[in-house]
Order: sequence, then structure tokens, then C-alpha cells
Amino acid sequence: MDIRALGYYVAQTDKLSEWKAYAEDVLGMETRNAPNGGLYIKMDDRPFRMLVVEGPEKRYLSSGWELASKAAFDDALKTLAAHGVSYELADQDQCAQRGAQQLAIFRDPAGNCHEIYWGFLSDCEPFTSPQGVPKFLTDEMGLGHTVLPAPNFDETYEFLTKVMGFGLSDIYNFKPAPDAPNVRIHFMHCANPRHHSLAICEFPVPSGCVHVMVEVENMTEVGRAHDRRIAHKVPLSATLGQHLNDKMTSFYMKTPSGFDLEYGCGGLQMDWDKHSAFEFTKVSIWGHNFSVGQPSEGGEAGNE
Repeated sequence: MDIRALGYYVAQTDKLSEWKAYAEDVLGMETRNAPNGGLYIKMDDRPFRMLVVEGPEKRYLSSGWELASKAAFDDALKTLAAHGVSYELADQDQCAQRGAQQLAIFRDPAGNCHEIYWGFLSDCEPFTSPQGVPKFLTDEMGLGHTVLPAPNFDETYEFLTKVMGFGLSDIYNFKPAPDAPNVRIHFMHCANPRHHSLAICEFPVPSGCVHVMVEVENMTEVGRAHDRRIAHKVPLSATLGQHLNDKMTSFYMKTPSGFDLEYGCGGLQMDWDKHSAFEFTKVSIWGHNFSVGQPSEGGEAGNE
């Protein structure tokens, strides 16, 4: 498949009002009602990059992967069929909600839902942040990245690379406890310069997603977002820090759907012809204390 970028993701909540307030007041993004139900969250000149729909569970539902053309979409369907992968073609209402000409839905071996589409809808409306965020880094790089669970790691990785066409960016192995076996995370890219548009982790995640990432232009905007997080009492999942592999400076916080969101700046943009994948032995150059996001004994994770 010739996947160009992570075009959007779909999340679910039992209270759309929580996501609306979070998107506008903390993330600094615009919102509006989506066709056929749900909430559009806008962060650039596209009508939306995040779609939140109502449902009984707070969770991540699916990742929307953008293809360049109908020919690329038709080729992707042939690839799925050749590998014996079942898929569903979206109906007119679902295509209208996603803002796509055509859309196909399928699952990887870990059960993660993927949507491939072509021909995004453009309404030519500029992005105007309610919090004065000048710009999110999107364009040909897509909305950012998503990190998904894959307990059956090798099978899922083979599917994502051989069927969906992702390339390996870098590898991370870590021990969750001194006497525990190593746990793997593989970071993967598609046809754009962003260091990774997708990663998979070798453990289950009840919310259906480890985290999603959005990127702003500079550290000032990261700091302003962090202040808004504190003001609106959004739980912190990891302190400010800089990653070793993609050099992103960021912090992590909870979303109203239970998964985390990384808000950062300064991520690497790659020339894939010159990149050599490597395995790194610690997640960050500095910072990123994830213990702050773990519940303390008898209590909740801290806000600060």
C-alpha cells in the first residue's frame, strides 16, 4: 500500500461535551458537529483531523490512513485480497462523515481497526485556534502519530510492513520490571518525512491506544499548552522531556477517551534514503517521567 500519512483518528466517548471542552480549552483546536453524528476536531485547513463519536465506552476506535488516489486505493484493496484480509467498504453516510471519496475498513492481527481512504474533502476554511495556537505541523505529514497495542507483536508487525507497507524507523526494548522479560516497541513510517506515523507496543491497552501525538512549531506553544492542562486539571501522564529517537520535546496528558496525547515540538523530519534504523536503550534524552501517570496507592495519578 502507498500510505501517505495518518489523516485522522476516530475516538469514542459517552460525553461529547468533555472532548469539546478539552479540544478547545486545552489543545487549542476548533470543534464543530460532524455529519451523521459526532464531533469534528480541526487543527489545520482540513475540516477535521480527529473525529469523536458517542458510545458506551471511552476508547480509541480507528486510525484513518490517507492514500493519494483512486488507483492507490484500488491497489490497496487488491493487496488486502491477495493476503486474505477481510475488509468492509464504507457506505455513503460513513464516507460523508469521514470526508472521503471511498473508504475501506479492516483489522490487523492485534484487532486494531484501520481505515484507508482517498479523496479527502476540503472546505477551504482556515484554522483559527481559540487559544491562539499559530499552527500545528500537519500538511503532507498528517495529523501526527498513533501508538497501538500489539500483544501478538511479530504477527502484527509482519502485517503492518508486508500488507500495509510501513517501513521500520527505529526499535525500542525495555524491561517493565527488573525481573520481567523485555517488551518491544517498533516505530514505523510511511511516505512522508515524519519520523514515525505509527508505532506498536508489545502489551495490551484497554483504551485501544497508547497515545496519539500532535506537534506545534515551538517550545513556547508546548509550554502554553502545559499551562492550559494545569488550569483545566487534566491529568499528566508523563513530564516534559525530549525523546532519543525522534528528538521530540513534549509532555503527555490524558484524553477524555482514556488514552494519552503527546503534545510536542521539534520532531525529526527524515530523508529515508539516508536513515539507518537503530535500537535505543532509553526512551528519552532527558525528562519524560511516566511514573507521574501511574495511580498512587489508594489514589489517582497526579495532575502536576
